[in-house]
Amino acid sequence: MPEYFYADRLFNALERVDPEPGMLLVSAPGMFSLEFARTVVLVLEHDADHTLGVVLNRRSEVAVANVLDPAWADLAAKPQAVHIGGPVSPESAVGLGVTTPGAPEHPYLKRLANRLVLVDLNASPLEVGDLLDGIRIFAGYAEWAPGQLDDEILRGDWFVTPALPSDVVAPAGADLWGDVMRRQAMPLPLFATFPAHLEDN
Repeated sequence: MPEYFYADRLFNALERVDPEPGMLLVSAPGMFSLEFARTVVLVLEHDADHTLGVVLNRRSEVAVANVLDPAWADLAAKPQAVHIGGPVSPESAVGLGVTTPGAPEHPYLKRLANRLVLVDLNASPLEVGDLLDGIRIFAGYAEWAPGQLDDEILRGDWFVTPALPSDVVAPAGADLWGDVMRRQAMPLPLFATFPAHLEDN
């Protein structure tokens, strides 16, 4: 089977949207990368120099309270576990939050889209806690070199779509990749149950 068997038959046939902060990258069904198969990535930065994002649907067994101020754990959406944001700098922590409706701008909260914010973890949780409905903590992130992500999108590896606040704080047991696929236009919902590994089918 060619490495990108599904790419030219599915995502390449759809209208393309340019990635930007606050958008999702949804991996193609049948992606052979073990790191990114059946993943949903939230874009944090995208410019001519690089692209940064975090994988939303890879949870670790490490509790937030074990690595950060317990006050951050109190703000974390359940399950209150650190998520694996990507292979780059796994020792670094990235905080994403969902603001309360109508929350004002704050210097420690960088707006990505709608109610999604990048949380400065150097802040005191008490300073921003009242502005957040929930946060998620990620270890590491994903990074693309100049032009790399654009090439992968052209190849059909990724589908770009807007994120919902609920995507960042999805509960345990949620199939985020499948849920995102189901809310797209046809024919993507038909692929929502596509397995991460074909041998599992």
